[in-house]
Amino acid sequence: GFICKQFRSDGSRRKSPHNNPLAKAFNAVTFETGRTKHSHIETEMTQPRRILALESSCDETAASVVIWHGDPARDGGGEIASNVVISQIDEHAAFGGVVPEIAARAHVKVMDQVVKAALIDANLRLNEVDAIAATAGPGLNGGLLVATMTAKAMAAALGKPFYPVNHLEGHALTARLTDGVSFPYLLLLVSGGHTQILTVRGVGAYERMATTIDDALGEAFDKTAKLLGLGFPGGPAVEKAAESGNPKRFSFPHPLKGRESLNLSLSGLKTAVRLKAQDAAPLSESDIADLCASFQETIVEILEDRVSRAMERFIGAEQPAEPTLVIAGGVAANRAIRTMLERLASERSFRLAAPPPRLCTDNAAMIAWAAAERMALGEDGNMDFVPRPRWPLDETRTMIGHGKRGAKV
Repeated sequence: GFICKQFRSDGSRRKSPHNNPLAKAFNAVTFETGRTKHSHIETEMTQPRRILALESSCDETAASVVIWHGDPARDGGGEIASNVVISQIDEHAAFGGVVPEIAARAHVKVMDQVVKAALIDANLRLNEVDAIAATAGPGLNGGLLVATMTAKAMAAALGKPFYPVNHLEGHALTARLTDGVSFPYLLLLVSGGHTQILTVRGVGAYERMATTIDDALGEAFDKTAKLLGLGFPGGPAVEKAAESGNPKRFSFPHPLKGRESLNLSLSGLKTAVRLKAQDAAPLSESDIADLCASFQETIVEILEDRVSRAMERFIGAEQPAEPTLVIAGGVAANRAIRTMLERLASERSFRLAAPPPRLCTDNAAMIAWAAAERMALGEDGNMDFVPRPRWPLDETRTMIGHGKRGAKV
């Protein structure tokens, strides 16, 4: 159903498709399986590989080129040749959260611009990349379609492999790009839509130890910020306000404390903040700062309890030579949480791997790296893949709470 069209410089249509490079590229695609034929996957994986990746799962439009040498499964590391991110904060600020339709339209508007900028920064032409990847889930369906369909179109036209990537896997494997972390390791994944503790045994081998049964950690920060009139995004706003606050002024509950399960529940904590705010109304700047500081301190204490017990179980089950705790996701940029994890890791003789803040929030470099990991395992991409708004890392475990159909944004 695809018609290739070309035009001469004088505007007249060239009728024959045989000299059309797009037609030739589409002939290289095996539509029966949806997989692109590319013989270079069978070649020795020692020469540099350039992966262009797109990300548009929520409210950032991103493109990145990552170059890796050899086999990341053995060597780790890599080079981020470019990493371009355009945020939609201004578009959603008036609504206090992300509006899916606005997000999708904004992605469409700037995606070409972002891809071009990433290629320019990497000093590459589009036909010089070896593979193209995109976030294919989980996330907002309209946004996922933008990155996935753009990447598929480029891959088909160029005869390059297309790799659909799980957004959460991108977060989970980032520390292997930035810190050369070896399997297995313990992962704390905390973002606006996800709060999980997982054992990472390899690419595609994830075991969920804990999750939230209601609000995700970033969601709790956003809702608290909205409640206190701090604007959007809420995480940085609450953290900034907490800097001048008294973390001991307000006492908040620690949901599920003492339970055998490592799961978290944060909706009750959010309600407790609302009730304290109502009791203290009208709120002064000092009141808001104290509420934020007390809320953040409670979050830190809850995470310390859960992660500490997860460390014990991880050591007992995996017996790793070098125990490693990895923190990933947007909330990983919170300094109070990082400080606690640094101390906890030191006390438990764990190595802490925390990617730089720019690689904790949504970006395409992590998507490119996840695709590189898949390439190293001999996977050759999949043009048939349909975006999955809900796509858990560990599909063997029953999802609970709001995420019963899979990881959510």
